[in-house]
Amino acid sequence: MLISRATRAATLAACAMSLLATSACGTDRSDEATATPIRLYGTDSTMLSSFPSELGTRAGLVDGMKGTTPLTPLPEDFKNRLRSIDSGLTDFVYAAEAYDAVLISALAAQLAGTTDPAAIAKQIVGVTNDGERCETAATCLELASDGQDIEYRSVSITRAGFTTAGEPSTASYATLHFDGEQINDSKTEFVGAGSESTASTEAPPPPKRQGAGASNRNDGSPLVLGGLLPKTGDLALSNPPLAAGAALAIEEINAAGGVLGDPVTWIDGDDGTNPAVAKATVASHVAAGVDVIIGAGASGVSRAVLPDVVEAGLVLFSPSNTDASLTDLDDEGHYFRTAPPDSLQGRALADVILRDGPQQVAIVARQDSYGEGLQNIVRSELERAGIGSDRLKLITYQPPEDAEAAPVDFTAGVHEITSFGADAVLIIGFSESAGLIRALADAGVPLHR
Repeated sequence: MLISRATRAATLAACAMSLLATSACGTDRSDEATATPIRLYGTDSTMLSSFPSELGTRAGLVDGMKGTTPLTPLPEDFKNRLRSIDSGLTDFVYAAEAYDAVLISALAAQLAGTTDPAAIAKQIVGVTNDGERCETAATCLELASDGQDIEYRSVSITRAGFTTAGEPSTASYATLHFDGEQINDSKTEFVGAGSESTASTEAPPPPKRQGAGASNRNDGSPLVLGGLLPKTGDLALSNPPLAAGAALAIEEINAAGGVLGDPVTWIDGDDGTNPAVAKATVASHVAAGVDVIIGAGASGVSRAVLPDVVEAGLVLFSPSNTDASLTDLDDEGHYFRTAPPDSLQGRALADVILRDGPQQVAIVARQDSYGEGLQNIVRSELERAGIGSDRLKLITYQPPEDAEAAPVDFTAGVHEITSFGADAVLIIGFSESAGLIRALADAGVPLHR
């Protein structure tokens, strides 16, 4: 049966008033949908082989989606070692960064000759700069035990060391492509970013040579690391590689004799992708005598717990925080990260989008420091490349507070995208942003394959 234009308009108006994406609203969407197929782009947590599972039976909607994530070409040997920890591992994003965060922490303690967090913090940047180069836990720990300054290079730190702010001076990004419901590894490209000239040249305190039976603290306690990783919440998809990387490092450190003559202790902990959950975990770690906290997963969560970490005098070392504004955070020397800041990723991501010659670009981001920060960086890079501000649409959404919260309603966002006439949509979010892809499909928007 044909539907009149007036009837169609009335139906759409009723849908807008109710803000419900019902099947009745979806039966005729020609006023909402654009005839031009939209290309989907993603970052970090949406560019995982596990991400399509968030779409359930509609996992194929990601077919053709592409994006970037911090990732180096990982040797097969390293992947196999990770699989020995977790045989079901399908993604490796941030696994190398987690491994390196744990190992750098251990090396810093060995060089400091103590597990005192303040002394460890003073050694972390120096571990990666201007010393005798080493690449394995056993070799690096042996050099550090002999009191030699070291320059650690490994899976995520390959070209240059840390800046004085305690983060990578250079980085590698991977351009990833979904073919069907999986990342097609044969299409993955790698691009470098950053400058070796920004690596720190400041000398750390002299390393302490450790003799047999040397103690660490006055009480002789071993180095204790506490996990603050996203076992639950919207970033839980990223946890398997993070957890595997950290566990592998602990295993190899202890196989090499541990730190200061003692095995390193790991106390697991969840950040919940939620500040409240993370704060409770930090409090538990403080009570348990943790020296270095590995995490949090999300930049906003690290920002929220850092005051608690600083007050307790501990070290917070994240393998996956990318919010560029964290570089200038007043952390009193307690915060470090192996993940590169988004100031480096923005250009690589903009380049991926520009290759397809988009006319109208919508950038949809979480309303938090990570989402809005990367959104603005990509916007700046696109404008620098000649995409006028009139061809860019910035959209943000409030992420769910916890796993029990109602799913994000992307109805209004889809209307903004289609009204704008976007032919490219960049999604900056975690698992919840799968809802945007569903909403676009429900609105009849053709997705480019």
